Amino acid sequence: MIHQAPSYVNPVNPARRLSVGAMLSGGGTPMTEDVDSRNLATRDLLNSLASRRGFLRVGATITAAGAGIAAFPTLAAAAGTGTSPDSVQTILDIARTAEQLAVTFYTNGIRNADELGLSRSEVVYLKAALIEEQIHQTFFTANGGKSLVDTFSFPRGETTFSDLGTFIATQQQLEGVFDSAFLCAVREFAEMSPNQARLAQISAQIALIESEHRVLGRDIAASHRINVLPAPSAGQSTEPADNWAYAPVILTSVGQAPSVVAAAGYFSPVDDNSYKYVQVNFNGTGEDELGLQAVASKILYKDGPFSARP
Repeated sequence: MIHQAPSYVNPVNPARRLSVGAMLSGGGTPMTEDVDSRNLATRDLLNSLASRRGFLRVGATITAAGAGIAAFPTLAAAAGTGTSPDSVQTILDIARTAEQLAVTFYTNGIRNADELGLSRSEVVYLKAALIEEQIHQTFFTANGGKSLVDTFSFPRGETTFSDLGTFIATQQQLEGVFDSAFLCAVREFAEMSPNQARLAQISAQIALIESEHRVLGRDIAASHRINVLPAPSAGQSTEPADNWAYAPVILTSVGQAPSVVAAAGYFSPVDDNSYKYVQVNFNGTGEDELGLQAVASKILYKDGPFSARP
């Protein structure tokens, strides 16, 4: 069944509705406003493909694995029934794949830190983000998430890792989609029968961290006097860094996320724009080529999502 691409009421002016593409690339700019034609075409593409749910669905039994990683036995019995549009398995698969894209993005950013002109403290920010994304990927893998894609592309290709404005613009688009997807997961897990309250809470815990990454990226851009971002987040102002009163939920289900990300240009690897996910090591058990261990030692709650009420 084809669903109409969602739009959202602007609370300041309810007569103006915001589209998925508008919120992704403009932070809330209405589709009816005069915008660059290239951005408009991108928004139309995102709106069109965002209406297709169920892109890359996998149904399989969930098994928990991975020494030292928190695994939740209740996942194996979670059927994902109820009013949620996605199964537990689908959400875990998409979450694992999203984290692999994030790891790939931050890995290549750190490798090209000098060309991007990043300071030492800014590289530490990125290293912390990379470690956190890898921890999340490991969690979803340990709890049965399947990898849907492990080789990625970026909308602006190699320029992503040579031009700081493009790097941060790409980060803003990705973290914005990730924030929204995890917030969708909160609702979907809550709607499942039986209720998956702990998974809903974990999704919120991860969404908070993704939002931290988004704000740090905006702060980096502003510190380099990049006041307005280029494509793929063209027109977004970087000040203030913390510019959301509420994180927007621009998707109606987690299952929409892959098609939106694909439409934006992240699942189309070619020879000169192909980046394979590679797990990074930061705990002293393998080669630490990026120098992550010192940063990892200062990151809290690495062994699993802590909750006073498990």
